[in-house]
Amino acid sequence: MSDNNLSFIEEVQRRRTFAIISHPDAGKTTLTEKFLLYGGAIRSAGSVKSRKAEKHAVSDWMELEKQRGISITSSVLQFEYNNFCVNILDTPGHQDFSEDTYRTLMAADSAVMVIDCAKGVEEQTKKLFKVCKMRGIPIFTFINKMDRVGKDPFELIEDIEQVLGIQSYAMNWPIGQGKEFKGVFNREKSQIELFGDSNHGQSISKTVKGDISEEKFNSLLGNELHEQLLKDVELLDIAGDEYNINEILNGNLTPVFFGSALTNFGVEPFLESFLGITTPPKPRDSNLGSISPQSDNFSGFIFKIQANMDPSHRDRIAFLRICSGKFEKGMIVNHVQKDKKVRLAQPQQFLAQDRAIVDEAYPGDIIGIHDPGIFNIGDTLCQDGSKLQYEGIPKFAPEHFARISTTNSLKRKQFLKGISQLAEEGSIQVYRVPNIGVEELIIGVVGVLQFEVLEYRLKNEYGVEINMYNLPCRYIRWVQMDNFNPKTFSITMDTKLVETEDKQPVLLFQNEWSISTVEERNKKAILREVSL
Repeated sequence: MSDNNLSFIEEVQRRRTFAIISHPDAGKTTLTEKFLLYGGAIRSAGSVKSRKAEKHAVSDWMELEKQRGISITSSVLQFEYNNFCVNILDTPGHQDFSEDTYRTLMAADSAVMVIDCAKGVEEQTKKLFKVCKMRGIPIFTFINKMDRVGKDPFELIEDIEQVLGIQSYAMNWPIGQGKEFKGVFNREKSQIELFGDSNHGQSISKTVKGDISEEKFNSLLGNELHEQLLKDVELLDIAGDEYNINEILNGNLTPVFFGSALTNFGVEPFLESFLGITTPPKPRDSNLGSISPQSDNFSGFIFKIQANMDPSHRDRIAFLRICSGKFEKGMIVNHVQKDKKVRLAQPQQFLAQDRAIVDEAYPGDIIGIHDPGIFNIGDTLCQDGSKLQYEGIPKFAPEHFARISTTNSLKRKQFLKGISQLAEEGSIQVYRVPNIGVEELIIGVVGVLQFEVLEYRLKNEYGVEINMYNLPCRYIRWVQMDNFNPKTFSITMDTKLVETEDKQPVLLFQNEWSISTVEERNKKAILREVSL
C-alpha cells in the first residue's frame, strides 16, 4: 500500500458526518453553535434566543431565520476537533420544513437527537426519529436545558423508550437540575464532572473532575445531592440497559447524555464520546450494489439545492455528499441522470454563510458546487462512465395549496424565474391550470410556513411582490391512465384539475369522499399518492 493510499484511508477514517434533529425550540441550533465553539471554529457563541442582539446563530444564514428565531433551511458546517473532521448537518426543526430535513438525513451517517428536559419526546421528534430508524442509522440523544426545571431524568429515559420504542443507555447522569444543576457523573469514565462559569455560554466552561467517592464532592455538592447521585447511579447499574456498541451502531440502542447547550454544561464530554463511538462513512447502496467509501471511483449524490445563498451574486449551490473516492478541484465527472460531463471548478465548503474554495475532499464531506440549472435533488455524480445511481431521495406530497400571481405584470419574467428556482430547491411544487387563456400557477407545499418563506424570498431575492389566494384543497393525486382526456374524465365540483410542467394530470381534492367518488367514476384511472 502506498503512502498516498494510506493518507486517503486515514482521511476517510477521521470523517464524521451527522445530522442534528429535534422538535422546534429544543436547542438544536444552540448545540450546533457550541460544537463550533469547542472545535475552535468560532470565538464566542451567539445564542439563537437573543434575537434582539446583533449576533445570531452562525448556522442561521437566511435573514428570515434571524427575524423568526427558527432554522428554515438545512445548514452544512465543517470543523476540526481532536483530529476528527466533523461535518454537521443542522436541520430545520419546524415541521413545515420536514422535507428538507428528510432529504438531509439521507446525507448523514448518524443523528443527534436533542430533547428538551421539560417537554420530553415531542411530535416532530417522533417523525424525524422514524426516518432515522427506517435508515438504520445510529441515534445519539442529548437531553438539553438541564439548567432549567424539567422532568425527572428517569422519567425522561422512560419517555424515550416507550414513545420511540428504542432501548437507551445513560452515558452520564445529571447532578441536580435547574439552578441546582452542577454537572454530570460520567459513567464511561466513572467520574464526576462539575462545570464552572462559561460567561453565560459564550466561552468554554472549566470543569472539576474526580472519583465519585472523593471527599471534596461532599462539600462541593452538599450531602443531599451527593447522596442522591450515589443512589441514582446504583439504580442505573442494576435496572438500566447494558452498554452494547453493536446495538448502538445498528440503531437499536441510543446512548443518552444530559447537559445544557446554553451554558455549555456537558457539551464537550458529549462531543468527545459521540465522536469516539460513531463511525466513519460506511458503504452506500446503489443500483450497482454496495459502494465502498474507499473505492477509487469518486462518486456522490445531490441532496439539496439552494438559490441565492450569496445575495450579491444570485448564485445557485448544489450540495453534494461525497460517498466514495477523492474529490479534487477542477475534476471532470459524469452527471449520470443527464449522461453529461461536468467540470467541478469552484467547490466550496461551508461555515453557514461563510464559504471557502476547497482543493480536495473525501467521503463523508459535503461540498457545494455551482449549479447552472442542470442538477436535480437525488442526482448522482461519478468519475468513471458507469451508470451508478444512489438510492433515490423520497418525495413528499404537498398538503397545502395556493394560487399565486405577480402584482406587477412587468415583473413576470423575474416571477417565473424565482418560482422555477425555488421549485428546483424542492421547497415548493408547481402546477398549472390547463386550457385557460392566462397562465395560472398553483403552488403546493408540505407546511404552510413555506408560503411565508416563498413570499419573503420572491420579494427579497427576485424583487417580486405577489398575490396569494389559499385553496381549500388538502389532498393530491397523480392520474395514471392511458389516453387521458380532461373532457371525458369525470370529477366532482370541488375537485381541481391541474398539470405538472411535463403535462402530467394531477387532481387536488378537498376531502377523501371526493377521491373515492372520482375513482368510482373513472374505473380505468389509477390515482397515485406520490408522483410517477
